[in-house]
Amino acid sequence: MAALPARPDGAAPSPLDAHLASLAAALPPYRRRAELLARWGGELAHRLAAGGRLLVGGNGGSAAEAQHLTAELVGRLRDDREPLSAIALHAETSALTAIGNDYGYAEVFARQVRAHGRPDDILLLLSTSGVSPNLLAAARAGRDAGLRCWAFTGPAPNPLAEACHEALAVDSPDSQVVQELHLVSAHVLCEYVDRVLPAALAAAGRSAAAQPVGEGAEPVRAGVEVVLDGGGDAQVEAGRGRRA
Repeated sequence: MAALPARPDGAAPSPLDAHLASLAAALPPYRRRAELLARWGGELAHRLAAGGRLLVGGNGGSAAEAQHLTAELVGRLRDDREPLSAIALHAETSALTAIGNDYGYAEVFARQVRAHGRPDDILLLLSTSGVSPNLLAAARAGRDAGLRCWAFTGPAPNPLAEACHEALAVDSPDSQVVQELHLVSAHVLCEYVDRVLPAALAAAGRSAAAQPVGEGAEPVRAGVEVVLDGGGDAQVEAGRGRRA
């Protein structure tokens, strides 16, 4: 831990001083992960542009950060763009509780990975400890299904980092600092995705323009459209609606 700043009155460091000192100590080694985040962002952009999906999982505070990441991708980080497919596995509470009840909590993520994951999708698992049984099971399920498996963890080595193809390990003994730098990592990862996405969409033969939403948007057609012989413009349409 970095040395705490001396207080003029000789009192013990405040909780804020102690926390910031821990964060400052973790920053120099964390800065060396810039290349990894840039590479991951580029790879994720290309996989999502080609129709792939990001699956993300974590427990507790890491679950909240997983959901934060998927919100930035399905929504947006800064500038408008098309939505990207990303699912926080813990957020499907009915599936989560059903799987936990029927198969045990160690399977709550792995079974969803087997259900939703497809070869060449990406699975990102977040853990400060790197030892959570349900995340280790998810990593094994992901690799068996052909997904690319990444992890955000605390200090390495740890079992989750070893179970995934690659890991970003935050070198701090303080789990709060680890989680805070995981959040920074999520934001930086999204920044790199947004930078690479236009080229990735072009390579996939798709437009980088955001899809229209709200008033004035083109209708979304669902169901079946039948064209009748000899009727000129006569058509029967089922399930025609508009974006909400």
